[in-house]
Amino acid sequence: MIAPRRTPDLVRQRLRVRGLVQGVGFRPFVHALARRHGLTGFVLNDAAGVLIEVQGRDLSGFRRALTVEAPPLARIRAVEPRDLAPEPDEAAFEIRTSLGGAPTAAVTPDAGICTDCLRELFSPQDRRFQHPFLSCTNCGPRHTITHAVPYDRPNTTMATFPLCPACEREYRDPGDRRFHAQPIACPDCGPTLSLPVAAAADLLARGGCLAVKGLGGFQLLCRADETAAVARLRQAKQRDGKPFALLVLNPASAALWAAVSPAEQAALTSPARPVVILRRHTQIDGLARDLAPGLDWLGVMLPATPIQALLLWHLAGCPTAPEWRDAPCPIALVATSANRGGEPLAISAADLPPTVMDQTLDHDRAILIRSDDSVVRWSAGRVRPIRRARGFVPEAIELPADGPPTLAVGGHLKTTITLTRGREAFLSQHLGDLDNASTRAFHLDTIRHMAAILAIQPERVVHDRHPDFASTLMAEAFGVPSLAVQHHHAHLAAVAAEHGCTQPVVGLALDGYGYGADGGAWGGELLRLDGLACQRLGHLWALPQPGGDRAAREPWRMAAAALSVLGREVEIAARFADQPLAAPLAAMLATGRVPRTTSCGRWFDAAAGLLGLAETAGYEGEAPMRLESLVRRPQVLPGGWRITPEGVLDLRPLLAALLECDPATGAELFHGTLAAALVDWAAPHAHDVVLLGGGCLMNAVLAEALVAGFAARGLTALLPEAAPANDGGLSLGQAWLGCQAPASLFTPAPER
Repeated sequence: MIAPRRTPDLVRQRLRVRGLVQGVGFRPFVHALARRHGLTGFVLNDAAGVLIEVQGRDLSGFRRALTVEAPPLARIRAVEPRDLAPEPDEAAFEIRTSLGGAPTAAVTPDAGICTDCLRELFSPQDRRFQHPFLSCTNCGPRHTITHAVPYDRPNTTMATFPLCPACEREYRDPGDRRFHAQPIACPDCGPTLSLPVAAAADLLARGGCLAVKGLGGFQLLCRADETAAVARLRQAKQRDGKPFALLVLNPASAALWAAVSPAEQAALTSPARPVVILRRHTQIDGLARDLAPGLDWLGVMLPATPIQALLLWHLAGCPTAPEWRDAPCPIALVATSANRGGEPLAISAADLPPTVMDQTLDHDRAILIRSDDSVVRWSAGRVRPIRRARGFVPEAIELPADGPPTLAVGGHLKTTITLTRGREAFLSQHLGDLDNASTRAFHLDTIRHMAAILAIQPERVVHDRHPDFASTLMAEAFGVPSLAVQHHHAHLAAVAAEHGCTQPVVGLALDGYGYGADGGAWGGELLRLDGLACQRLGHLWALPQPGGDRAAREPWRMAAAALSVLGREVEIAARFADQPLAAPLAAMLATGRVPRTTSCGRWFDAAAGLLGLAETAGYEGEAPMRLESLVRRPQVLPGGWRITPEGVLDLRPLLAALLECDPATGAELFHGTLAAALVDWAAPHAHDVVLLGGGCLMNAVLAEALVAGFAARGLTALLPEAAPANDGGLSLGQAWLGCQAPASLFTPAPER
């Protein structure tokens, strides 16, 4: 006799889901998933993330699909199960009202317009046809409009726009794509524009300059083929030769101007909608000549908002065929941040530079926190951030271990802040250089805002060792114990934090400037990290830096320094005859009483100056960027470097060789030889892994050559992936070191 099959017992579990799971359609996804599997229970948002109670005879399929089929914007970090007693009388699965409490949930980054919304935007039969504020659970504003968690409409700047009956029905329907989409709106109930999009597009078509309110702030737009308009933007922003980014419709349009690999296309179309640095075609017609003067690269982005997409649609003649959305479109707009020189991004029309735009396309949905466009670049096998902001912030970076709540305030240039909560590090958006009062105020506002929405009360603060940085002075006055961390130690600690490196490890910190442990100007450092300890194993040969910081803006000075260390001071005045100070500077160098720097960035400047690429720089990094643009295949100069017994890497033979080279050959020789020398220098000290950090690693040629060079020695080179290699990632390293440090290392807060 066959025994009857036993019906499985009813089981119930509570699932705590942590990560980016609010405002991404996670609750309706869970609701549909539970109904598909015939389960009962509930799901709700609370201050820690998403809470699920689910009940049935078999939960395995539901548990598996919960992570495998999650919505596109969701980032699940943990699913924590807990068995509960069954509730036999429960009959359905429901979505419950959000709960408050001390927030530990992550706030979701802003997301660019999704494919479904883009289709609706250009569908005449859709009720949101041409609606400039359409969004859904898969796209739209998040971080920039949120002032508290849970992420619900009353906690956003959309609270001032009551829903119409049609939007209310969509918002309440678990089967709708806009179920609990907090920015939901339509022409009957949403924000309004200050002028029609058609009128704004007409202005652009006539060669005008337009200020447009975006997700994280205003942008300045003009036609990229209007040379006069581009020149006006450049002059008004005092941008000198700094490259402008292009706004184009789709990847096929980007391919008209630059080469686009599959990985770069994925970055362009990702929800973050960053500016992607692409290699421009050799011959391109139809663009203003001075978009990116002297560079082989273009920054390109796709529309992040419906407004941007509508402007391109109008400029293209309002095409009706659906294929238009994916076809190449020759319309390209310059898109640049709307801010006064060196000040934070404008988030209200009153903050706009008054002399730039002919009109302003404003709207009445407030931006709570400004966030600039993110910038990424393909380098050493993956897309890496150059500027981390809108679309990525405030997604947490997981640390290797827990620590007390810590605030890190960054450095002085490209500043960010980081707040930690347990193993989560929340790196802020790009804040800028702390040279003026408005950026320093933005820096402080960001600390307060992030601390509020993340419910973090820092118990300690970490800052750069430089005693005069504005961030240092702010940290010391913050009212909690403080810790000073050496600049390059923090650079490498940021890489270690990302990759979970807790073992002793060797790294190269290569940048323009950092206050050294001896008070000197460092920037080309071979360091050994062991927890909080940092040992300097060696450094680049110290070049004279005539004029201090001015030498970074005038590469001819570093070229003159190079001639001096080669014993060729007599050539300086003739080689730089256009520089009135060339002869006096040569005399000063001859005295030997000029401050020196180990900076790798200054070696790049010296090479660019010797090769005649840039005697003066209109913006930071211009000379090294021009140098990199010339490289097609790096070459190694035999005997191009020496390593002293004291661990100093001396590249003077390379400098001497550059004097006999044309610019392209010299650029390839410089990059190849520098990379080979750095590998030869660091490899004997390393075991398994080498960390690579600092702004010079933004150079893709150098980064790729180093990764390949160390791999040939059996070593894995680790580069930053979530945080920028430059000073934009500095606060992450500071925070990780601060989390590990015992309280005894901190300076007590001054009594008030």
